[in-house]
Amino acid sequence: MLRLNEVKLPLDHSEEELHAAVADRLSIKVEELLHCKVFRRAVDARKRSAIQLTYTLDIEVKDETAVLNGNEKLRQSGRIALSPDTTYHFVTKAPQQLQGRPVVIGTGPCGLFAGLLLSQMGFKPIILERGKIVRERTKDTWGFWRKSHFKPESNVQFGEGGAGTFSDGKLYSQIKDKRYLARKVLTEFVKAGAPEEILYVAKPHIGTFRLVSIVEKMRASIESLGGEFRFQNQVTDLVVENKRVAGVKLANGESISSDHVVLAVGHSARDTFRMLQDRSVYVEAKPFSIGFRIEHPQTLIDGVRWGESAGHELLGAADYKLVHHCKNGRSVYSFCMCPGGTVVAATSEEGHVVTNGMSQYSRKERNANAGIVVGITPDEDYPGDALAGIDFQRRWEVAAFKAGGENYKAPAQKVGDFLAGRPSTDLGSVIPSYTPGITMTDLSSCVPAYAVEAIREAIPAFDRKIKGYAMKDALLTGVETRTSSPIRIKRNAEYESINTGGLYPAGEGAGYAGGILSAAVDGIEVAEAVAKSIVKGS
Repeated sequence: MLRLNEVKLPLDHSEEELHAAVADRLSIKVEELLHCKVFRRAVDARKRSAIQLTYTLDIEVKDETAVLNGNEKLRQSGRIALSPDTTYHFVTKAPQQLQGRPVVIGTGPCGLFAGLLLSQMGFKPIILERGKIVRERTKDTWGFWRKSHFKPESNVQFGEGGAGTFSDGKLYSQIKDKRYLARKVLTEFVKAGAPEEILYVAKPHIGTFRLVSIVEKMRASIESLGGEFRFQNQVTDLVVENKRVAGVKLANGESISSDHVVLAVGHSARDTFRMLQDRSVYVEAKPFSIGFRIEHPQTLIDGVRWGESAGHELLGAADYKLVHHCKNGRSVYSFCMCPGGTVVAATSEEGHVVTNGMSQYSRKERNANAGIVVGITPDEDYPGDALAGIDFQRRWEVAAFKAGGENYKAPAQKVGDFLAGRPSTDLGSVIPSYTPGITMTDLSSCVPAYAVEAIREAIPAFDRKIKGYAMKDALLTGVETRTSSPIRIKRNAEYESINTGGLYPAGEGAGYAGGILSAAVDGIEVAEAVAKSIVKGS
């Protein structure tokens, strides 16, 4: 089979036209094309008046050798080659006499895929989660959004599925992936009920409602292979002997012995980070970002990005990605853009306000929203010990809670007022999507002064790229603090903690991923490292 890249066609082409374009590219007759399967489909919208679809295709032809030899320029440019093997191959399997079981802490995408891979290789992991199963967790989260009934152990951050469950469900990443591990992730999602299109569209997503059932089916698969889940079992301590992990202690007083522990707790497990520091596990502060959520009418973004093609079925709701380097040395960028989505309450602690973005699979809500955030660094902005970034986050989350009225409503401000430096007293044309609700105010008290300065400079700059971005009625909601983990738990080439053997820091919370797909891939790689270590020691 051959892999053919960069076949471009207009939006409304037929399958016959696709086959004809392939045959024309290869200088063969259409009859010589035996099979054609889309590996990837992307949108080229650089010319709004002539939007195209760009394909990467796996094809079979009558005479493969003749096609390769007869298209030397294509071959030299990398536009045609033998199709790579994208099938996942297990690195090992569990010995028949398995001594002990690995423990996985956390059931976000990293923990789920670590647990899945270990189960598929026969290692029967014990998977611990401080929160509830995904259905119960969903009820608690919606209860908070609708009635302000906050539960510290069952919310957007904690519970089965992790923080990614209440998100846009984006399944793309910029990680280097020579082994096609992302393909393994997407394939497992499809097995669990995700739409098959995620295997080939350039920017796949699932959405919250579909993620819930997918997580449940993945749990069932892991359990069928011998994996064991224990929900509402928070790990409160590590057992460390001679600088190696020997097990974990739970909040209920129980201890579980294990010399292989995967730590996939997510970016908001602040009490766990403190425990690790107390146990002398090496932890260091790392950069992250802080800012607001910004909402615009989705129709505005669609019109700017898609022009007259806005509303086309294959295009869906338009997204964007923006960055601006400010005069004060800061960088402002859009983060976790959610087309046709909502701004959601994402705190994990009482008396705090935190925002995030979420979309359903349909992406048909009235607003587009994105984080508009400023990069910050430990040395410059939160000097101190390894956990100083957590204290920094808390300071601004509490400030947002107070500015919102101390009832979990979020502080908000119209863009026009924010740019003019005056408080907002009423809404304009953009209707806020955040629940439990908003309080119109002045957001300048909710983030550092340098962040206010940088965002005020960035919004007009973004308006030059997306006309209408600085519309006076666009809405800012604060605060966005959980862009990534404020710490990194350093690990060695074997994925173990650099000073605590048998402990495998993984995923976004450990500072090694940034989204569902990259976290899941990291979970696979960590599971492989655990498996090889167990086999080597058996």
